[in-house]
Amino acid sequence: MSLLMRKRTILAKTEVTYGVDPTPTGSANAILLRNLNVTPMNAELAQRDLIRPYLGNSDSLVAAKSVALDFEVEMAGAGAAGTAPGYGPLLKACGMSETVNSGVSVVYTPVSSGFKSVTIYFNIDGILHKILGAMGSVELTINAKQIPVLKFSMQGLYSAPTDTAAPTAVYTGFIVPEVANTTNTTAFSLLSYSGILSSLNFNVNNQVNYRTLIGLEEIVLVDRKPSGVAVIELPTIAAKDFYTAASEGTSGALSILHGGTNGNKVQIDAPRLVLQNPSLQDDSGVAMLSIPFVVTPDSGNDDFTITVK
Repeated sequence: MSLLMRKRTILAKTEVTYGVDPTPTGSANAILLRNLNVTPMNAELAQRDLIRPYLGNSDSLVAAKSVALDFEVEMAGAGAAGTAPGYGPLLKACGMSETVNSGVSVVYTPVSSGFKSVTIYFNIDGILHKILGAMGSVELTINAKQIPVLKFSMQGLYSAPTDTAAPTAVYTGFIVPEVANTTNTTAFSLLSYSGILSSLNFNVNNQVNYRTLIGLEEIVLVDRKPSGVAVIELPTIAAKDFYTAASEGTSGALSILHGGTNGNKVQIDAPRLVLQNPSLQDDSGVAMLSIPFVVTPDSGNDDFTITVK
């Protein structure tokens, strides 16, 4: 009987000890996602390259195995202010701490040590892949008239798949998102200018490596270089001179709030960023300005915050 690609399930749970399975469950740890792509075995090969008196390939031996996953999660709250969203464990596995302010908000802030990892269960119609020690990076994308998403890119340790029944997934940590538009997406500001926003891309850009030595196998987060691009309607120079700001390396802040209902709000703040090479675009005859930027820390681990409230 054919197995169905549509019947896929992802569970993710924070590990207490790196690489040790905390046993995620469908009732507590299911991730509601879309655009899922999994490389179930990413093998590094050692070539034998034998010299023989005839033509043909030499054998290759598997030297190391890891797993890669890419997927999108809708950017929304958890249904109640001060409650961590279902995708919280994934943000922590992308080099962030989680601070719960009861009844108010949950704040995710970058860290430079004490990184968290997750165990991910990927089940495709009864075949289970356990992915231990997973860490990764995340990219937040807000486009007008579309659902904002968090695009996760994760790496983890390989385990041989098994025939295991798919879990019953409960998605209580995920609520219906809101489309990015004038009503739902507010408080946009870039270097103290609140313009007409077409799209915003904010990429944490973690550098995550798979390492295996004799006596060691791990996924390690070694750096982050947050950056992004904002596309706005072209303002007059009097309204905001982004060209001079870019050419002089003037730093400033970015802020945006998505969601109009308590319990379904996500705010992104980057207190210090520098613009790079603005360029012009045409949107149905309207002049637009595409503004790349690089986010830098001030005193350390204050590059940005993601606040769910």
